[in-house]
Amino acid sequence: MLFSTPSFIFLFLPVSFFVYFLLNRNGLIVAGKTWLVATSLFFYAYWNLAYLPILLGSIFFNFAVGTGFSKITSKHLRFSPRLILIFSILANLILLAYFKYFNFLIDNTNAVFNTTIDIPKILLPLGISFFTFTQIAYLVDSYRGEVKEYNFINYALFVTYFPHLIAGPILHHREMMPQFDSRWSLAVRYRNVLSGIFIFSIGLFKKVIIADTFSIWANAGFDNGIPLDFFSAWGTSLSYTFQLYFDFSGYCDMAIGASLLFNIWLPINFNSPYKALDIQDFWRRWHITLSRFLRDYLYIPLGGNRCSRVRIYFNLMATFILGGLWHGASWMFVIWGALHGMALVIHRIWNSLGFYLPKPIAWLLTFNFINFTWIFFRAKNMDDAIKIIQGMTDINSIINYPIQAILTNKLAWGGASLDYLLKWLPSSLVANILCFLAIIFALYLVSQKNAFELMKEGQSKIRLSGALLLFCMSIYSVMLTKSSVFLYFNF
Repeated sequence: MLFSTPSFIFLFLPVSFFVYFLLNRNGLIVAGKTWLVATSLFFYAYWNLAYLPILLGSIFFNFAVGTGFSKITSKHLRFSPRLILIFSILANLILLAYFKYFNFLIDNTNAVFNTTIDIPKILLPLGISFFTFTQIAYLVDSYRGEVKEYNFINYALFVTYFPHLIAGPILHHREMMPQFDSRWSLAVRYRNVLSGIFIFSIGLFKKVIIADTFSIWANAGFDNGIPLDFFSAWGTSLSYTFQLYFDFSGYCDMAIGASLLFNIWLPINFNSPYKALDIQDFWRRWHITLSRFLRDYLYIPLGGNRCSRVRIYFNLMATFILGGLWHGASWMFVIWGALHGMALVIHRIWNSLGFYLPKPIAWLLTFNFINFTWIFFRAKNMDDAIKIIQGMTDINSIINYPIQAILTNKLAWGGASLDYLLKWLPSSLVANILCFLAIIFALYLVSQKNAFELMKEGQSKIRLSGALLLFCMSIYSVMLTKSSVFLYFNF
């Protein structure tokens, strides 16, 4: 069930909301939490019922281990708590590795050793990376004594809470449990409902109007396997850059908006990252909770900044290579992570030498580096990436334009007007004109205030009317076309 489908918006979300607050109003607090757990499990099982036991088994195992840390000391144990922590983390990582990386391991083994090991394709359960990392953080916090309460219903809600279950954010136990236990959150708060609808509507518009439109150009350029000219290659790379931006930003907005209806604030996971003036600033704004997890549970345990300069650079590279691999079992993700690791190393060296760039140049350099690295993130293999890069550097094709245009015949919002335009102008010219007009519009939107900044200003009625307009436009688009799956569902 997608956030952007009518079944979620008009059925699942309202039913979950009204039953939850009806139970709370009648004093059935535990029943209300249990209801949210049940609806969240239904939300997850709606994708594939076969993967529900994996989620439930993971919850029972990690809750048992975490609770054990609070009730026993090393005197009662045959093994030290530290050893139990290591074992439990390895158990989580092995489960994740089996589903996410086992096929990748077999394919590379066959390639290196010229073997013919053949196993059935293992499908990746939705959200396994997110609920695994969330629970690893919980185990470490429990081991450190930072978890203050152990209640199974609260813990199950913390893990399965449907706004974050499939694609994050990666949560900390300490930032969610006080909200679930607060009596203030048990009644309907109309200010939160208004804010939630506002943020959700902006996210819905980003996803179904902007991201899904850019996906047509991006897919046509990346997946056709034919050479691209200069304009089409740049149009393809920038289309994916903005598709991913508005897709992930839209999901984050919808997750926070839906959660706010229940008076629960999810942590901000996306803070206008394309406004960043350097690569370090970008990672403080993009997928914030993943960056936090990698910093707290990988970079700092490796030594962080408390070691020699060479070791710091190694820690950065290791963290981002593993962060790239977290996104998927592909060497392309490893390359993407390594490029970002190298950029952070260069940024540290640059700062240590006291150099700086004017803000416009710093932004342009940062944005183009990010756009370049997204090519490896999106490409299925190195040949696909090289095809895009060759087109982006093919200056001669400007003179001999066009070699290959980005297809536009599936642009749903164009309708009859687009067909009429194509009768009078070359399809390649129309394709690239529309593509770059959309890119200019996207750059304009990126430079504006984000949903949270907009929420803090303006009158409530004006905000709501604007949100409802975006909502209606988005629903109309959904009715005309089928909304695609969020990109981060693949990770």
